[in-house]
Amino acid sequence: MSYQAPVKDLLFNIEHLANIEAVAQLPGFEDAGLETAQAVLQECAKFNQDVVAPLNVAGDTHPSSFKDGQVTTTPGFKDAFKQYAAGGWQGLQHDADYGGQGLPKTIGAACQEMLNSANLSFALCPLLTDGAIEALVTAGSDTLKATYLEKLISGEWTGTMNLTEPQAGSDLALVRSRAEPQPDGSYKVFGTKIFITYGEHDMAENIIHLVLARVQGAPEGVKGISLFVVPKFLVNADGSLGERNDAHCVSIEHKLGIKASPTAVLQFGDNGGAIGYLVGEENRGLEYMFIMMNAARYAVGLQGIAVSERSYQQAVAYARERVQSRPVDGSVKGSATIIHHPDVRRMLMTMRALIEGTRATAMTAAAAYDAAHKHPDAQVRQDNQAFYEFMVPLVKGYSTEISQEVTALGVQVHGGMGFIEETGSAQHYRDCKILTIYEGTTAIQANDLVGRKTGRDGGVAAKSIAAQIEKTEGELQALGTAAAQAVARELAAARQAFVDVVEFMVANGRESPNAAFAGSVPYLMLAGNLVAGWNLGRALLVADKQLANGQDKAFYQAKIITAQFYAEHILPRTAALRSAILNGGESVMALDMDDF
Repeated sequence: MSYQAPVKDLLFNIEHLANIEAVAQLPGFEDAGLETAQAVLQECAKFNQDVVAPLNVAGDTHPSSFKDGQVTTTPGFKDAFKQYAAGGWQGLQHDADYGGQGLPKTIGAACQEMLNSANLSFALCPLLTDGAIEALVTAGSDTLKATYLEKLISGEWTGTMNLTEPQAGSDLALVRSRAEPQPDGSYKVFGTKIFITYGEHDMAENIIHLVLARVQGAPEGVKGISLFVVPKFLVNADGSLGERNDAHCVSIEHKLGIKASPTAVLQFGDNGGAIGYLVGEENRGLEYMFIMMNAARYAVGLQGIAVSERSYQQAVAYARERVQSRPVDGSVKGSATIIHHPDVRRMLMTMRALIEGTRATAMTAAAAYDAAHKHPDAQVRQDNQAFYEFMVPLVKGYSTEISQEVTALGVQVHGGMGFIEETGSAQHYRDCKILTIYEGTTAIQANDLVGRKTGRDGGVAAKSIAAQIEKTEGELQALGTAAAQAVARELAAARQAFVDVVEFMVANGRESPNAAFAGSVPYLMLAGNLVAGWNLGRALLVADKQLANGQDKAFYQAKIITAQFYAEHILPRTAALRSAILNGGESVMALDMDDF
């Protein structure tokens, strides 16, 4: 089934929930209002539907291959990436001073979703390049910026993030790659890095690796890690490419999903040392790398929403075509398409509600990011930064976890045909599994939510969000419709469960950390569930107003139905999560290791 970008829903979120006209009042974004957003999204949709999406199945059946140190990507990828770069898509939300278009994240995020829906494996290359660009913009010297940013933003070169090593995994304190200072100010880098997405490929003329390593004599642990730019090809003073650097791919992984994306094992320094250039200051590498990491975490959350959308579209199309069994209500005399059956409708509505809830959350977070970086008032910037930072683990963690549920339902709607690779439904199910793992597992996101985003400020940011949700409840109650009251009622119960858990986390985070952190993932899921429901409640308020103005009846009625379904079928999950968090942590830790 061909992919149809959900431009209408994305624009709804951009206009009404992210408030693009307010974003367009921020310095530097004056030309980025709704009209611009609509034009950009329509062009982005066309490119992804026509060029990128048709390569998705090919990437699964004819993945990237490795031979003699070279990686050959899926047929068609190289040309598609050339078109992607030529269209200016890599530079969409990057600095115009280096050749980007300087558009807000609010618009860029919508385009990222479409790219990832079209082809998750393909989209990973630009995703990592975006992170490298952000790290260099924030911490790179003027020389590094002048050498690398324009080429990265143009898409002529791509970027990677090199953290993990065979012995380290997510524990970066165990990183052992080393860097030796050279008389000319460069460094020689030695070590092995694993799980490097697009660490080697044939789609761009140079690959710019950002590599964590230890300078000789650095402190042990995370405080002794530095960050280096290590290009595949060295760059001459005039900007032309020089000799091949001592950085080589030795293999690529064979994976469950995202098979077209080459996941490389990279070896640095086997032939005398890979030339690298320090980013920022020595021993601050992890701080700089987290600039990339946080950008990537939000983007991975968008991937969860994107693959869910692709799975949903395919499931709906199949349910409208597949004829099987007579409806239980007798509305059709003979066999009917399976969309007539109640449980199929329940599954499809669950898929749609989860997608629209997480999409609304991601778009709202993007607008907060824009305000946090561009608003002239310092307090407004600070408030939006706190909101955005709280949202990132939810966008990453909740959106990717629900992608497991949505794509599994997509297979289930297909029945036995969903288990057959030829239908394509199984690919979405396989592809999305990695999303809960890379750029920090769900537990890592959840620990961040408990320790940094909730415990560190005593729950202030979390309770501020709860206060905003309570305000929306009041607006829904005042609306007075049955749907609005149902959403308000379930939101209130979920919000109270959230506040109870926040207080528990604050009270126990230091005194009884096992009790708190044993419930960290349920807390993340509870918070994500609530915030998605809140944003759907906000969408209901908008939809009711638009209907009163005689606007697109079918679209806005669907918004109301979706919000009510989410409230009645999905928000109540918070009660069980609350109970597990408040009552279950100690029992988990009471188990002896031999009990497993």
